[in-house]
Amino acid sequence: MTTINTNFLKFPGIYLFQEVARQVAAFKKTGPDKRVISLGIGDVTQPLAKAVIEALHKATDEMGKAETFRGYGPEQGYPFLREAIAKHDYQDRGINVDASEIFVSDGAKCDVGNFQELFSCDSIVAVTDPVYPVYVDSNVMAGRAGDFADGRWNRIVYLPCTKENGFMPELPKEHADIVYLCFPNNPTGATITRKALEAWVAWAKREGSLILYDAAYEAFIEEEDVPHSIYEIEGARDVAVEFRSFSKTAGFTGLRCGFVVVPSTLTVSDGNGGRVALKPEWSRRVATKYNGCPYIVQRAAEAVYSDEGQKEIWAAIAVYKKNARLMTEKLESYGLKVYGGKNAPYLWVRAPEGYDSWGFFHLLLEKACIICTPGVGFGAAGEGYVRMTAFGSPADTAEALERIGALFK
Repeated sequence: MTTINTNFLKFPGIYLFQEVARQVAAFKKTGPDKRVISLGIGDVTQPLAKAVIEALHKATDEMGKAETFRGYGPEQGYPFLREAIAKHDYQDRGINVDASEIFVSDGAKCDVGNFQELFSCDSIVAVTDPVYPVYVDSNVMAGRAGDFADGRWNRIVYLPCTKENGFMPELPKEHADIVYLCFPNNPTGATITRKALEAWVAWAKREGSLILYDAAYEAFIEEEDVPHSIYEIEGARDVAVEFRSFSKTAGFTGLRCGFVVVPSTLTVSDGNGGRVALKPEWSRRVATKYNGCPYIVQRAAEAVYSDEGQKEIWAAIAVYKKNARLMTEKLESYGLKVYGGKNAPYLWVRAPEGYDSWGFFHLLLEKACIICTPGVGFGAAGEGYVRMTAFGSPADTAEALERIGALFK
């Protein structure tokens, strides 16, 4: 008899963003003519850069000619893109990352979710609270999380991020084999200083632990003391894997392209007193389960690093940064407490007195036709907050703020 992986049956409900979408759909049925504006899911609105579109067209034309047609590509990614990433994102910043350590994929979400397959089922996992759901849910599916009770999984180590600690997780007081860190953070918008990240690297070395570092939003960093990569920290190559994405940097949410860096020096226990390198094992996993990001998408990603591409993507990022500044200014003027929004495209907004996360979500949806994301959906410590994103168009963002303002007059 075929039996389900029972770990899937442990989930207390559907995926957070599916639940938000379900409730929004139900609301729209009550007033189909109402225009709903989303400040919820972090999808981009600015169009792809012209340099990217031109690269897509050129690569598509190549696919229509026998002499330039491409079939299966290298699972790790074409050298032209891996070399561009290594040079522009790392080597030009004085960071030691080689193209051979870069694996191109269809996005950081997939990489983050899949990477846990390399580790034993009894590994102890630590996450921040609140946290991007994929970090937890992929480990639930693998059987590492234990059972769910009182809003938490009993085998996960939670690192609360609250206003009292500046939404900065403290080093674990108990051992963890794997810790997920995301900076700039999704959902709180918090950032980490160089000194704090140095402490995490030192902790990982002492504990023999691994850091899975999600740097998908590094393009929004403005302050000098905020590292763009964990590999800016000495010794990080021995304890950390880094994930990045073109989704928010270059608007590739629809094209799908990201990458993971697995240093050649990074090793973990083999369970028998020895050490095993992670890079060959990730390479095996990729070659077994993945046929590679499409050629035309990789050519488009390569164009991001051209002179014209850089000008255009930074112009789009500037739009989102301006949205974030305006949102912070307006929301605070309405008496709301706002965190994040600087060095990050996310604003972590405290619900007004008398409202919990879902209560504030429904207030904004039903009274202002505005979508946000309930903070409690990211973890127990997110209760009492909602996440808003700065990825809307300037016009929609301005209108959304006017609607919210009308609620608090």
